[in-house]
Amino acid sequence: MELSVFNISGSETGKKVTLSDEVFGIQPNEHVMYLDVKQYLANQRQGTHKAKERAEVSRSTRKIKRQKGTGGARAGSIKSPLFKGGGRIFGPRPRDYSFKLNKKVKSLARQSALASKAQEGVVTVVEDFNFEAPKTKQYVSLLSAFSLADTKTLLVLSEANQNVLLSSRNLQKAQVATPEQLTTYNLLNADRVLIVEGAISKIESLFNN
Repeated sequence: MELSVFNISGSETGKKVTLSDEVFGIQPNEHVMYLDVKQYLANQRQGTHKAKERAEVSRSTRKIKRQKGTGGARAGSIKSPLFKGGGRIFGPRPRDYSFKLNKKVKSLARQSALASKAQEGVVTVVEDFNFEAPKTKQYVSLLSAFSLADTKTLLVLSEANQNVLLSSRNLQKAQVATPEQLTTYNLLNADRVLIVEGAISKIESLFNN
């Protein structure tokens, strides 16, 4: 797959890059992408939820009415879940939602997400650039050059760049990552993926098993 290289003004530079078919040309595996996204979202859950059950509610322990002769059902405790203020039946308890995925499954999932975006035609290659200082206005200008100001975007840098990261941090729909930080979730969550030219070789060496 061959793509044109653009500058940060949104103009073609005349250069072309060829994306490896072994990474960007594979048949995306939807099931492993689902598993990886499921694991990512599960790992975000704190699992600190808690509701008091019958034994934990602080209320009177006396029998609230006599056993027989009332015409109603037997009732021994005001803590019963049947009464207002009683404990909750099978309430949530603190738990860990995380689960394990094999490395090869996770790698295939990210590779499938990259291939999926490339085959959808939403990957744009941008020549290497840098900001002299953190400025949100500069990052907005970059997105506007590609008509992406109101689009969920993911910019993949070849290496960590504090100025670019800080420039994007205040924009709700903009995300910045290095090849090592790519996840299936942030790839699929982005409507448009911008890849810096220097990051392509790193992505291919990272996922080309």
